[in-house]
Amino acid sequence: MTEATAATAETAGDTRPTKIVYVAEATAHGGREGYVTSQDGQLDLKVAMPAQLGGDGDGTNPEQLFAAGYSSCFHNALILVGNREGYDLTGSTVSAKVGIGPNRQRGYGLAVALAVSLPVVDPGLATRLVDAAHEVCPYSNATRGNIDVTILLG
Repeated sequence: MTEATAATAETAGDTRPTKIVYVAEATAHGGREGYVTSQDGQLDLKVAMPAQLGGDGDGTNPEQLFAAGYSSCFHNALILVGNREGYDLTGSTVSAKVGIGPNRQRGYGLAVALAVSLPVVDPGLATRLVDAAHEVCPYSNATRGNIDVTILLG
């Protein structure tokens, strides 16, 4: 293997950023029964254990926040790849469901289902754009191989 081939093989599939252009900072106070704040003051949310996990559900939870982040990030990636190919995806939406449950290692794991609505394009094009967005989206890149992500076109 040549040096150039080794370098290419080493970086193939590497989705880590080459340069950090923005850093978000948030702090949890009290875990799942407390609150979360962001450094810039944009977030200040009560956090509560969902009733399904034994809590009172009187607040948001990490799974809702993850669903909000993943759906907005994936939708932006979808709009980006659509724009790159000359398509206006106005009216499209992405919804995320994040499930949590016990895993085999005595901990907990997540699963995600993304529901994508692209009413302005045909199904074949929609599939191609969604596949491309899944390669671009930082959340997809971060979770790939770590959690099950199902994408449904509707």
